[in-house]
Amino acid sequence: MDPIHVMKIMIDFNKMVFERTYTVMALMQEETEKVMAAWLERNQLVQEGEKKTIYEWVETSKRNRNEFKEKIDQGYHMMETFLSGLKRQ
Repeated sequence: MDPIHVMKIMIDFNKMVFERTYTVMALMQEETEKVMAAWLERNQLVQEGEKKTIYEWVETSKRNRNEFKEKIDQGYHMMETFLSGLKRQ
């Protein structure tokens, strides 16, 4: 079997595992956010400034999570481009 083909299979498998893991992680974080938001709205002991800080933290986490995914996707794309260049040679 061609080593480049084997590497492509390995990368595709790794990408699939990452996508599924990332999706589950994102779903868990979104559900946790919903539960936390409901709790914050019902809890009268939490001040508005504290709520604002928590919501900003949640938004920062989402943004960082999306940036992380973009970087990983770019890495996979670069590797696929590299491997397709090797096939042509």
